[in-house]
Amino acid sequence: MQLRNLVISLALASVAVSVEAKELKPNDRYMCSWGAGTAARAQELKLQGVSLYAARQKVQVYKFNKPWMHMMAMGITEQTYDSKSRFKPEAIRKSFYEDCVRYKLARK
Repeated sequence: MQLRNLVISLALASVAVSVEAKELKPNDRYMCSWGAGTAARAQELKLQGVSLYAARQKVQVYKFNKPWMHMMAMGITEQTYDSKSRFKPEAIRKSFYEDCVRYKLARK
């Protein structure tokens, strides 16, 4: 049974390495990084006790470089507030980024 688990673990590790070997477009990497930062900021506000209304107001004031960023930031903020998560903002940033990269690579 232990040998079987080892073989499965090695197989999964090799799949993970091959997925990581695929290249992401710079725009995709930027989008994932930006979204991760947005989620981390929203989590930080949530943990500080800032209301969703006030967090939305903060997003309204930001100046965004690209047209899609405003609505995306609002969506990420709302999803963050809807979550019951109490993770630290850095954990949210890391998780969001990894999930986004995994999603982008799977779409290729």
